[in-house]
Amino acid sequence: MPANAADFADETTKTTSDTGGRLTAEAQRSFADARARIEQAVQDGLEQLRAQSRAYADTASQQLEQAQQYVTERVRERPLAATGAALGVGVLIGLLLSSGRR
Repeated sequence: MPANAADFADETTKTTSDTGGRLTAEAQRSFADARARIEQAVQDGLEQLRAQSRAYADTASQQLEQAQQYVTERVRERPLAATGAALGVGVLIGLLLSSGRR
């Protein structure tokens, strides 16, 4: 037991600073653990996103290749009809673009 009030205040301050130091260290460890878990979750999410985007890109590439083959075959079967269709689409686009300038 402290002999006077000053000794009691010193012991109280020492106990409080020890408790505060432990709480600060625990808080820092908790924040470090939380940061590590968040970083891991973000890395996992990015890796999953990369894998999905690769799969979608592959699928889109295959579909574009099939569409290109289809169009090429149709143009070879009927070259005059394809030329007329392209000319018609070009005229329509030209009319739409020119009407916006008036």
